Amino acid sequence: MRFLVHRSTRPLGAAVLGFAMMLGLAAAEARELPARGGPVTVAPIAERLIESVVNISTSQFVKGSRGVPLPQMKKGSPFEEFFEDFFNRRGGPGQDRKVSSLGSGFVIDPSGIIVTNNHVIEGADEITINFHDGTKLKVDRVIGRDPKTDLALLKVTPKKPLKAVKFGSSTTLRVGDWVMAIGNPFGLGGTVTLGIISAKARDINSGPYDDFLQTDAAINKGNSGGPLFNMEGEVIGVNTAIISPTGGSIGIGFSVPSETAVMVIEQLKLHGEVRRGWLGVQIQAVTDEIAESLGLSEPTGALVGNITGDGPAAKAGLKTGDVIIRFDGKDVKRSRALPRLVAQTSIGKAVDVEILRKGKRMMLKVVLGRLEDDQSGPGKPDKAPPATSKQGAVSPIPGLTLQLLTDDLRRKYSLEKSMEGVLVVGVQR
Repeated sequence: MRFLVHRSTRPLGAAVLGFAMMLGLAAAEARELPARGGPVTVAPIAERLIESVVNISTSQFVKGSRGVPLPQMKKGSPFEEFFEDFFNRRGGPGQDRKVSSLGSGFVIDPSGIIVTNNHVIEGADEITINFHDGTKLKVDRVIGRDPKTDLALLKVTPKKPLKAVKFGSSTTLRVGDWVMAIGNPFGLGGTVTLGIISAKARDINSGPYDDFLQTDAAINKGNSGGPLFNMEGEVIGVNTAIISPTGGSIGIGFSVPSETAVMVIEQLKLHGEVRRGWLGVQIQAVTDEIAESLGLSEPTGALVGNITGDGPAAKAGLKTGDVIIRFDGKDVKRSRALPRLVAQTSIGKAVDVEILRKGKRMMLKVVLGRLEDDQSGPGKPDKAPPATSKQGAVSPIPGLTLQLLTDDLRRKYSLEKSMEGVLVVGVQR
């Protein structure tokens, strides 16, 4: 081992004192190493939280069908009886069958309010909550669901107050921070896994408001809807999705950040649905080429590609070709961030919108409207509602004028009476 000696110009006493201080600091740092290198154990945290995490089992009655026809066998064939018995045991054509699925959730209110994923309970005829102590409760009602963020809120009636957990801040999390997941993977309830935050603000194209936390804490089938905790025992994410070629964990899991979840949950509590702000624009990403043509030093902001005629943006004076660079005091670094900022803003609020128009910065005041369900969709998070003309033509797609098929139009164009669809009556150049 090679040592380097530092020649000090200070007196020997000072040098010795300095060396002693360095040794003291090194010893102090050595004592801190276990904490810096990772938690020695998460047992106390897991023990405190595990009662608040629940397993969710759902059942759905599906109209059954044989699907595979009974093979044609010769009368008296030795296989005839075997196949008939096999298919009869699986249920005949039209016979209902019960389909079950498993997921996770967590208690946020002692009175019996539980958070989970929308896809865990979607289409379920019966939902049962299984607690860590073996207690089972049927869900009284679904308070509300939000498919766009894949969150749902359930209500049960417990005999005694439940142990609830609290939300923490997902915005203060750093990549590399330790996190812990508790859930029901593959039906193995009360499973605890540990990992770190691998990335933030992940867009996996699952919805219009993607802003996921990525973690390498093992998340598998059945973990959906379960909590992701920080080392203070606060919920900083709701486990929702994984990327896996095998169906098992490969260390790439995604959670809805608590910043998003809290907003959605409060809306579901108040209204049973999520009421989002609406700006009335269609946007596209600012590419390097667009940024150069607009005089931007880097590709940032959201380029306005289309504006709803009577929407909030039009009333405020926004125009096609404007680049929105700040919204309500927050920078719009990429186009996909804008819909989320708009959606999280209160309906009717007057917000400052900073734009870049022909190389000049401008500030506009926009009063947000309410986003309706038919105004949004994957890839079109702030879509305009269809505009109807006096002739009954609708324009849900920019550049096209469409008209619903009527009996007169079917006769005119020699179409069958059963034909459904729309007729293209105009195309904008």
